[in-house]
Amino acid sequence: MKNLSFIQKIKKLKDSNYTRRAFRAVFVVLGKLPKKKKLVVFESFHAKQFSDNPRAIYEYMKEHHPDYTLIWSVDKSAKKLFEEFNVPYIQRFTLNWFWTFPRAEYWVNNVRLPLWMPKPKGTVYLQTWHGTPLKKLGLDIEEVHMPNTQTDSYKKNFVLESEKWDYLISPNAYSSDIFKRAFHYSGNVIESGYPRNDILSNSSPTLISNLKKDLGITEHKKIMLYAPTWRDNEFYQKGKYKFEFQFDLKNWEREFGEDWVLLSRMHYLVAENFDFSAYEGIVYDVSRYPDIRDLYLASDMLITDYSSVFFDYANLNRPIIFFMYDLENYRDQLRGFYIDIEKEAPGPIVQTENELFQAISELKDVDVQSNQAFAEFKKRFSSLEDGRATERVVNTFLK
Repeated sequence: MKNLSFIQKIKKLKDSNYTRRAFRAVFVVLGKLPKKKKLVVFESFHAKQFSDNPRAIYEYMKEHHPDYTLIWSVDKSAKKLFEEFNVPYIQRFTLNWFWTFPRAEYWVNNVRLPLWMPKPKGTVYLQTWHGTPLKKLGLDIEEVHMPNTQTDSYKKNFVLESEKWDYLISPNAYSSDIFKRAFHYSGNVIESGYPRNDILSNSSPTLISNLKKDLGITEHKKIMLYAPTWRDNEFYQKGKYKFEFQFDLKNWEREFGEDWVLLSRMHYLVAENFDFSAYEGIVYDVSRYPDIRDLYLASDMLITDYSSVFFDYANLNRPIIFFMYDLENYRDQLRGFYIDIEKEAPGPIVQTENELFQAISELKDVDVQSNQAFAEFKKRFSSLEDGRATERVVNTFLK
């Protein structure tokens, strides 16, 4: 470690096998202490977000189960966010965190926890997951292309994680079948719809108008939301992925800038910091916006690729365009799909800038509910999204 900075040395020590073994030992010992009854600890996206299904469950329980103690496990980098929302939290891997997390009666999380964290006896672990799967997951991935990741160990770690779960949320029957196989999971599945989507069924014009104001967008402007996913084989290092726009923002501004604004929402694993200063008032970087659900509600059209966001967005009955410029490579080499997206997509698939702009022009004033493919898609994937998913989930795992 001679040439490393002090911060790098601390990080290296924190990530070492010795440290993980020490953390595990402490966790095991404290997990044997009496449970803190009715204590629920939440995490979202590695303790860095106040979002997704855990947030929806937290907000529902705060209103309907005030006798429960609700607290978030938070990464140091996200403390300011939770303070802004006035949400009670404990910082991850501090003494208070070790004293609290293993003694909680309930855990609610939407991704995998660190492998060294065992689930204590008597703890109820609700895994919410974070999307309806299009691209292959877990054990279904034939070859993993992520940095510093071996396919066999990746799959083994998924199995070790899923063994901890007491409940797994599924948004539909299609996902239930995939989750059980891909996660090697034989426990309780709550097939309920996704809690995070309840707000999409329960929104109001006033809420949407207020969201636009909060984003600093004038009422007369329409909004396109661009929300692509990450590519497993395009990365800087493990957990930090590259992304490059495949359409020219100057051309987009010339075509649509008079009537529309573009919200750019990158996946949380994408490390790029985009500079949109040349397009002030036209292009907005909302990658760090706390919860994408608000961006769904505020926008009039979604542009995505292989991200599961389109399953959620379809609930709003608004146009969706699939900008899959690398479709063949992504489908045949990187991941593979569970459905024939070219036949079942609830919107057009395009691969070039010209095709993208043409699709935008054709769909911007279309009622997608009159499209048979869109209607069939919703029937298959969104039949449970009735605004009461959170209620069903909470009533089940609190039994």
